[in-house]
Amino acid sequence: MTSHKLENRISISTSGSLVRHWRELLPVFYIGISAGFLLCGYEFIRSPSNSLFTRAYGKENLPLVQALMPLGVIAILFFYARLLTLLGPRRTLMVTSIGSGLAILGCYLAVDAGIAIFSGVLYIVREAYVILLIEQYWSLLNSILADGTARRVNGPVCGISSIGAIAGGFLVAAMAPKMGTGAMLLFAAGACLPAAFFSDMAYRRLGREPARETHVTSGGELGVGLFSKHRVLFMLVGLVLLTQVVSTVSGLAFQGIVVDTFQDIDQQTAWQGSFYGTVNVFAAIFQFIISPILLRRVSLAAVHIAIPLIQIGTCLYAFFNPTLLPIACTFLVFKVFDYSLFRAAKEILYIPLPFDARFRAKELIDVFGYRFGKGGASLLVTFFQKAGMVFSEATYSLIGLVAVFGWLGLVLPLSRYYRIAPDKT
Repeated sequence: MTSHKLENRISISTSGSLVRHWRELLPVFYIGISAGFLLCGYEFIRSPSNSLFTRAYGKENLPLVQALMPLGVIAILFFYARLLTLLGPRRTLMVTSIGSGLAILGCYLAVDAGIAIFSGVLYIVREAYVILLIEQYWSLLNSILADGTARRVNGPVCGISSIGAIAGGFLVAAMAPKMGTGAMLLFAAGACLPAAFFSDMAYRRLGREPARETHVTSGGELGVGLFSKHRVLFMLVGLVLLTQVVSTVSGLAFQGIVVDTFQDIDQQTAWQGSFYGTVNVFAAIFQFIISPILLRRVSLAAVHIAIPLIQIGTCLYAFFNPTLLPIACTFLVFKVFDYSLFRAAKEILYIPLPFDARFRAKELIDVFGYRFGKGGASLLVTFFQKAGMVFSEATYSLIGLVAVFGWLGLVLPLSRYYRIAPDKT
């Protein structure tokens, strides 16, 4: 792997206490708080956007809107890349944070006015804004943390953010039946403001922006050319695409069976809010306790191999028992790992890479890649639906099972990269 000089990184020895180094780690915790507000707000848009779209267009058109999603995401990515060149990472994060809140507010006003198509626009905005902001948080963390420190704090940072997500999920469950599904969007828009404030506090406390090249490299504004220099980026693309196929089909099965089980839109929103709150509780347990222990004591290769092996078991469970509980459990297990152990382990790979790989190629992989994987899988589902194929919950589980085997097949060669990757513990 091409090495890159790492300077001014936050580095805490294995025997060092995080408490003793709390001042140095303040930028890291500010990012965790910012992510907490962001994910709290995301819960106020996730379940309502599902309910509003299915009310307007039916659950059978969920794959269609997901297939259109990558077009909106790539346009936003080009806008982000241009902002990064013009403004730098700090001001770009501020602009995209406030802009996200305004976009959600605009969708709320349009949906409230009865313009049905904006329920689809809202769905795309929801998918784009949260991952764009989250990946900018991780780009900063990957630029200021040494490898050994990242193994210790990545999980707890996810855990701090999950506190907000837990609160958001259960608040939606309690508030949606009383205030209505549409009103939840106002809280999602408002949460972008404290998220912007605390992320800027992280930069302010750090006192600097991550060192960047004086000009955009030959990789271009989206960092495409960097893939030929850093082979691990290709591996990460494949990993992201396959995991998102699993996420998509598990999510479609879950959303479909929720619609079939609960006829009232506010009941759907409330039940999904409670479900996602539960997901975030389990994720927080992994983030605060299990992930830090595993990442320090178990090889990254073993971690990445174990996750798809567990997912194979859940997909088989849902395939043979395509009812609400097994399908919800399959989706829950995927989300818990995705929010905690998988995310914390994956981010470590970006640490040795140069600025453009961390802020440009990473966003291409983890913003567009995540959404293209979901959109591409949805496009194929839409195509076969139009051709007359009926997708049951069992069918979705079978597709997920095939994708998980592909995921497992990819992490085996990827594990060889982990064994030779530098460890700065």
